[in-house]
Amino acid sequence: MGYKTYTCPISWDCGGCEWLAVPYPIQLRRKQEQVLDLLGDMASADGASLEDIRGMDEPVRYRHKAATPFAHARGGRVHCGFYAAGTHRIVPCDECLVEDPRARAILNMVARVAERLHIPPYDEDRGTGVLRHAVVRCGWKTDDVLLTLVTRVAELRDERRVVDELRAACPDVTSIVLNVNDRRTNAILGRRSRTLFGPGVMHDELLGCRFEIGPTSFYQTNPAQTEVLYELALEGAGSSGHVLDAYCGTGTIGICAAARSNELQVTGVEQVSSAVACARRNAEANGVADRCRFVAADATSWMEREGRGQHFDTVIMDPPRAGSTPEFLAGAAALRPRRIVYVSCNVVTQARDLEVLRERGYRLTRVAPVDMFPHTKHVESVVTLERR
Repeated sequence: MGYKTYTCPISWDCGGCEWLAVPYPIQLRRKQEQVLDLLGDMASADGASLEDIRGMDEPVRYRHKAATPFAHARGGRVHCGFYAAGTHRIVPCDECLVEDPRARAILNMVARVAERLHIPPYDEDRGTGVLRHAVVRCGWKTDDVLLTLVTRVAELRDERRVVDELRAACPDVTSIVLNVNDRRTNAILGRRSRTLFGPGVMHDELLGCRFEIGPTSFYQTNPAQTEVLYELALEGAGSSGHVLDAYCGTGTIGICAAARSNELQVTGVEQVSSAVACARRNAEANGVADRCRFVAADATSWMEREGRGQHFDTVIMDPPRAGSTPEFLAGAAALRPRRIVYVSCNVVTQARDLEVLRERGYRLTRVAPVDMFPHTKHVESVVTLERR
């Protein structure tokens, strides 16, 4: 029996979907085997179930965030698209198989507007020019579309005309933000943002909760699979007690948990103060502010300073790709929660961290892989642990 495969005219140059030529069921099998190789022995030793990977029914158009760099081209043209794999050579793209269809059209239109208004693209070798990147976030359950222009300078020449041209060319856009990045860096976004049109944020919904998302907010790019991921995390957290949501960002997991059960109290800790302010607004908007408290602090320091004086039934941790730290893991274990739910976007670092937690008195009870990024080698994993 044959499998459906997908094609893309720039897949070999772009390199973003390195497994695009691999039939999707085989992609899922490979990812399942990766999780089994890294976590299977631990799960078996602890008597935990290692479940089948949760894939997508139709693994296309799932990315609701898209970005492009800009560069000079001949004749005053402005290049945009994707960087070719391992280079800073831009590969033009008219349409991307895995992005929300609105996103790439808007990004390409930004380049055309920049040409008409003679906004010079950034030259990364010289550190000159104006327009560095554009980022589009599209709502999954809403019609909101947030366009962020990343520039080297704090103001655009003839800014009002720029906004008017973009609004006319991109009627789907509901808000435009200018983000300033004047550093010589490969990072896309800078630290300062200013709203040019609309509310300066977008909104989307997950598991029945509505969330504000700003230009620098962390928000999963595949919201359909994010709901799958969060369902697994909430099942691990249980329906009652006090939950510590570490690395909480704008509060999405904790707020979904509180909205699911009136018997849950949530404390979220996040070191980015703007994200904490957003989390508080999100909690208020979803009617759970009385049971959700968000703290602006480093999670490791906070657990050592304040967390030990409180009782937590569950700790939910969702660290970046580099994983957690020995200090954080020691602090989480010292709180002696009954359960730890570890959400990971890198099973290699998750396996390393799980060994530390097992040494500190926890055992795996459930391992559930999730495919957040079809056609790539990346796999997410939700692991539930219980105190021995």
